[in-house]
Order: sequence, then C-alpha cells, then structure tokens
Amino acid sequence: MNPRPASRSPDLPAVVPRRAVWTALAGAGLFVMAGGLGGCGFALRQAPNFAFSSLRVAVYVGTPVSRALQRELAASGIQVVNTAAVAGQPPVQVVLEVLLDQRERAVVGQTASGQIRELQLRTRFRYRLSTPSGKRLIEETEMLLERDISFTETGALAKAAEEQLMFNDMQGDIVQQVMRRLAAVKSL
Repeated sequence: MNPRPASRSPDLPAVVPRRAVWTALAGAGLFVMAGGLGGCGFALRQAPNFAFSSLRVAVYVGTPVSRALQRELAASGIQVVNTAAVAGQPPVQVVLEVLLDQRERAVVGQTASGQIRELQLRTRFRYRLSTPSGKRLIEETEMLLERDISFTETGALAKAAEEQLMFNDMQGDIVQQVMRRLAAVKSL
C-alpha cells in the first residue's frame, strides 16, 4: 500500500529551489566583498595625471622605446615636441632627455659541443627629466629589463620572431614604468 501524497495546502509557501538560494547568497557575498574593497582604498589604475602639458624629447629621439614613449605621452594629452624651440612656438614645460636606449642579446647557455641553448635579451633605457631652465625633476635613471629565451638551431626563424615579441613586450613595460614616474612629478 502506497499512501497517496498529500496535496499541498494553498496557504503554505512554495519550496524555493536550492539554485535560487545559492545564487542569492553568491550575489550578496559579491556585494559585501565589493564594499570591502572600496573601503580599503582599492581602486583600478587610472590614466596618469601630469603636472605638465608640454614636453620636449631630446638626444635619442628616434629609438624604439623613445618613439613608443612619445606616442603614449601624446595619447595622454601631452604636447610632445622633438626639436629645439622655434621662434613663435610656445616654450615647453619640461625636457625629457633620453640618454640611452639599447637592446642587447647575450648567450648564457651552451651545450658541450658549443651550440647555443639559451639567450638573455636585455633592454636598457636611461633618461632624466628637467625644466628648460635646468632644474632636475627626475635625476638620471636607468631601467634594465631582462628576459631569458631558449634557443635551437632548427627553430631559428621562429626564435627570431619570439625575440622580437619579447623585445616589444619589454619596450611596453618600460614605457608604462616611465609614464608612472613622469606622473609622479607633482610640481615644476
């Protein structure tokens, strides 16, 4: 004998599915976590604010990192000039002297037979920032990024492409670091 299930009384509430309960709890948890992150000072990285609106790049103007930095500064609303002051042109507020922009490739590992197994790629960038009158805002600073890469003779063309990608990645890292340091200058 199977007892028949009792029919539900119209005054009893419907049973809430477990999925709906878990979804509501997860949403409440995310809301609490978001409030906690905002209260601790967490904020997404904002576009940099600069204390200057015009900049002249001096010395190494056409090197890869220097050109990428000029593009990034221009995209941030900074007027970038790479020539000396011309009559009738408003003076720039700061001068960025690019003292060194160098890419290096060094062998760091070889097999017993002398074949190259590992390379180290380096990008050096040295610069300083000053006002046109000569006041130093950022002293001479050198940045050095290094990346290791394995190497095989059979995949030399593929490795050359990988090297170029790694150099471009290091270039982007240096540009972002310099941008943050330039934005850290608060007064001229």
